[in-house]
Amino acid sequence: MTIFGSHRVYGVLRGAKRSLEAAMGTLRSKTSKGARRQIAIKDAEIVALRRELARARGEEPSPSLASTAAFFVVGYQKSGTTWLMRMLDSHPEILCKGEGRFFGGGWRQESVKRIDARRPPSSLYNAVLDAEYLRLWIERSVWSRNDDTEEHLTNLTRMAIHYFLTGELSKTNKRLVGDKSPLLTPETMEEIARIYPEAKVIHIIRDGRDAAVSAAHHSWNFGKARNKSYEVSAKRESTRRDPWELREAGEGIFAEDQLRRLAAEWAARVGRAVEDGPVLLRGHYSEVRYEDLLERPEEEMRRLLGFLGVEATDATVTRCIEAASFEKLTRGRDRGEEDPSSFFRKGVAGDWKTVFIERDRRVFREEAGDQLIKLGYETDLNW
Repeated sequence: MTIFGSHRVYGVLRGAKRSLEAAMGTLRSKTSKGARRQIAIKDAEIVALRRELARARGEEPSPSLASTAAFFVVGYQKSGTTWLMRMLDSHPEILCKGEGRFFGGGWRQESVKRIDARRPPSSLYNAVLDAEYLRLWIERSVWSRNDDTEEHLTNLTRMAIHYFLTGELSKTNKRLVGDKSPLLTPETMEEIARIYPEAKVIHIIRDGRDAAVSAAHHSWNFGKARNKSYEVSAKRESTRRDPWELREAGEGIFAEDQLRRLAAEWAARVGRAVEDGPVLLRGHYSEVRYEDLLERPEEEMRRLLGFLGVEATDATVTRCIEAASFEKLTRGRDRGEEDPSSFFRKGVAGDWKTVFIERDRRVFREEAGDQLIKLGYETDLNW
């Protein structure tokens, strides 16, 4: 007999559910933002207890929208978010897609109305905050004009995110849904904690120097830089011919202002996320290093699946890892075998050492050296 088949445990679960629901009655009488966060957390706990009660009765838990568990995979660009997303999505209980770009109230694509429709949009939160007529309606409607407009916009964003996530989940037989997005702004963790406090967050972290190298290649292949000047084109073609060619000539792949921007963004966004995540999300926040996923994928994947509360048997862990292996993602290339034109270019750690020239090292130290030390990627600034 399983533990959830016993009468004693059934009674404990039922009693806990009643206690939580009584506490919810008190919480719902309050209107503060702190109370709203508590309500969201208690709602999630009640949903979990309802699921266990159903299992104790020998029933399958209802896949209703109210019982949907959500999570977010975040990380600085080119830090392995897509790789991790594919591993998680291969789990039989998890739907994970991207990029929803739900968070980032202060971020939008340049020329958002004119860009290629295939390119990612501005953030959903930014779209809601910037919706002039929606804001006017809230400010003037009999249902909302005496309330906090910003709070209504935040709540509408939460409802929209839930709508899109659960809509896709309802098309599957899975029970957990997640979105992966880059860290668009340093405030991402604060926004998640405020908008969707019951969600879990996995933050994948990568050495910012490797992320910068990968971002430069991505820009050459898929971004605006692919259509830029002769100098950019020449560097791209030189690197594709021979990855060592530019370095041996004393040249780097970066323009100095480009590397400064990448280093400063990485330090600000990742640095703020690792500070805010544990404080604001507490037990709903977890970190994983790109480098650790490379070195010990089974251990790290098992830990993350446990964090999400899904099956983590050896067979399931192996399935997730193999589904997103570098060889499979690149149709046969071994990890470390470079294709400069591919989205999955090389898949290794420490590649910056073969790319950075002395100027690049200096620039990155100036903009992000302290953050490299805080995260343990360096012990001092003498690298």
